[in-house]
Amino acid sequence: MSQDLRPYPSYKPAKMSWLEQIPSHWVEKRAKYFFREVDERSETGEEELLSVSHKTGITPRSEKNVTMFKAESYAGSKLCKPGDIVINTMWAWMAALGVSSHSGIVSPSYGVYRPLGEDAYSRLFLDNLLRTQSFVSEYICRSTGIRSSRLRLYPDQFLRIPFVYPPKGEQGIIEKYLRAKTTQIARFIQAKRKLIALLNEQKQAVINHAVTRGLDLNVRLKPSGVDYLGDIPEHWEVLKLKRIVGFNPSKQESAKYLQRNDNVVFLPMEKVSTEGEINCTEVRPVTELWSGFTYFAKNDIVVAKITPCFENGKGACLDKLETPIGFGTTEFIVMRPGGRILPKYLYYITRFSRFRILGEEAMTGAAGQQRVPTDFMKNFQCGLPEKSEQAQIVEQIEDELSKVEHLIERAKMEIDLIREYRTRLISDVVTGKLDVRGIEVEDVDASEVLGDLDEAEENTLTEEAEEDLSDHD
Repeated sequence: MSQDLRPYPSYKPAKMSWLEQIPSHWVEKRAKYFFREVDERSETGEEELLSVSHKTGITPRSEKNVTMFKAESYAGSKLCKPGDIVINTMWAWMAALGVSSHSGIVSPSYGVYRPLGEDAYSRLFLDNLLRTQSFVSEYICRSTGIRSSRLRLYPDQFLRIPFVYPPKGEQGIIEKYLRAKTTQIARFIQAKRKLIALLNEQKQAVINHAVTRGLDLNVRLKPSGVDYLGDIPEHWEVLKLKRIVGFNPSKQESAKYLQRNDNVVFLPMEKVSTEGEINCTEVRPVTELWSGFTYFAKNDIVVAKITPCFENGKGACLDKLETPIGFGTTEFIVMRPGGRILPKYLYYITRFSRFRILGEEAMTGAAGQQRVPTDFMKNFQCGLPEKSEQAQIVEQIEDELSKVEHLIERAKMEIDLIREYRTRLISDVVTGKLDVRGIEVEDVDASEVLGDLDEAEENTLTEEAEEDLSDHD
């Protein structure tokens, strides 16, 4: 994408050792010559509340799909204006900062810096410059604190950092180039995400067909008598799970492990993926887990019962459990296959789309804390072939899912690589390593610049969590 880019014709030494050199016609001065700290406070706290994120920079809190602690009043919060730099003092070391496009209020513990005079930076250029990894390293070096997670970048240190300053017109050229390229990259990422979504739908279709029709496309069918199953192979039987599966087995069957105080696997919710993978790295003595946690054994199936984990598919077949028994979160329902059903076949029934949809409809409890009743699972009806055919079906499912998963992983890898390229390109352009003058790119309005963040990814470290730490430390 940048094959036509070249370095500038001439350079001069830079003040920052990591930068080494800058284009000869660029200016380099300490931040105090470009910005001043401002501490203007809101009298009412009724202005737009802004979030400061390491992922998305400065954005209105109202645009974030997150909920955490909110103060009774925001009177006394710091005011900021478009063009101001806002820095989360405690999280500068991970780039929780940016240039605001909005008027609003931020935490009183944040740093707000306003441009000086006629030489104000172009907003997008400055925002990209501030968030390059090299500048982040500079923030880390200039921050103080008793440990890395509590480093603070105070105003006097920030204002000592040398900043590069290209001519204002050249900043506009750089902005136009970066808008075009980042939008092009975002379109690529969105296309890959759509592909991943289609592939995930294909995986679900494989499971749905296998557990309702089997492998033989020419098999004779019969009405199942169950709306969500439709017609099933003639030789299959329709049964409620409670006839072939045990639920929530008693831990008393494994009292010998308690007597010996063996170490066993512990599975909190985060150790079980939506794709049925389990992480067995957390091991504890049985005496620590015997009371207060959910018991299970190898080859049991666990299914999350709480929203949204159930809808997202959290659950697993414990055929790879690394100890004979284990314990986990109380938000699991445990299913133990009887003699007529294979563990993996039962697991794929729990991944049948109608199992999830109907389970969601059956949930009870207060909003945000709803759970699937065990009785729903006990009374869920499935089509059941002989165990030999179940084994063939499981083998076919896993073979097809493996092929699709390979394509998904390849698409994810391509997204990761293009992101790395974008990060490097932005850094090289805003620090003068590459000259974009004279490069023809499409015109992209600033309001049309696309993002590429998944909601879940954006909220990995929520803006509210950052603000809460900063406000109450």
